[in-house]
Amino acid sequence: METVSDYGAFMEKFTLPPSSSSPDLPLNSLTFAVKDIFDVEGYVAGFGNPDWARTHPVATSTAPTVLALLEAGATCVGKTVMDEMAYSINGENIHYGTPRNPCAADRVPGGSSSGSAVAVGAKLVDFSIGTDTGGSVRVPASYCGIFGFRPSHSAISTSGVIPMAQSFDTVGWFARNPMLLNRVGRVLLPLPDIAPIRPTYIIIAEDCFQLSSIPYDVAPQIVINAMKKLYGDDVLKHENLGDYVNAKVPNLKHFMSKENTNQVYNIPSLAALSSAMRLLQ
Repeated sequence: METVSDYGAFMEKFTLPPSSSSPDLPLNSLTFAVKDIFDVEGYVAGFGNPDWARTHPVATSTAPTVLALLEAGATCVGKTVMDEMAYSINGENIHYGTPRNPCAADRVPGGSSSGSAVAVGAKLVDFSIGTDTGGSVRVPASYCGIFGFRPSHSAISTSGVIPMAQSFDTVGWFARNPMLLNRVGRVLLPLPDIAPIRPTYIIIAEDCFQLSSIPYDVAPQIVINAMKKLYGDDVLKHENLGDYVNAKVPNLKHFMSKENTNQVYNIPSLAALSSAMRLLQ
């Protein structure tokens, strides 16, 4: 389904105008796309599968998450390709084609929110929304070189979203920079009138940050400084996440490959965890 200009990111294009064009709205003049798992009134949520789309009715209402973005001044420009029934983290779809990774054209884009990530990475939209059950926002964000956020379970309504595994399903979003990621988050995650819960500790994954092409002082240090301001220095633990996972999940040794263990961009225990997840899917 790929065209020259859209990187194969879209299932279908349409325009849902914002509820108001007021310049005071937080997302005024911005565009976004939605994963083909969200209800949009007048369209079928196809779930990445033509038989599903053929056998399910047109939505009679729009998912609250989509409505919140429209009410904040953003314009929706279409639905994006996803892994069939959200059942993979590769981002491939045999029926509609695999969205082309704008960061590395010879690599998969990651999934299952593949089209949403590609649309942002290719600058086709300002931001997009997807879902994350076992990595379906975080994985494509990392593969496509953009920012993706998975909130805590139940923090954002999943009403009007086709369930995959309801005790794990969350709504997440993508953006090309942390400032816009924050703006969208302030719309989707309004601060409750309750005192925040202080975490026992927060792990800073030093080895993972070293793999990022984003300078340490651009994103990680900003997040770290914000956490220090909120909770103090004593809750922050700087860890080598690869060693931490290896120690906490010793059975991963059965999934570790003896090949490529010395590559710069490889963390063996995390690669093993990825392999285990793929086998489970």
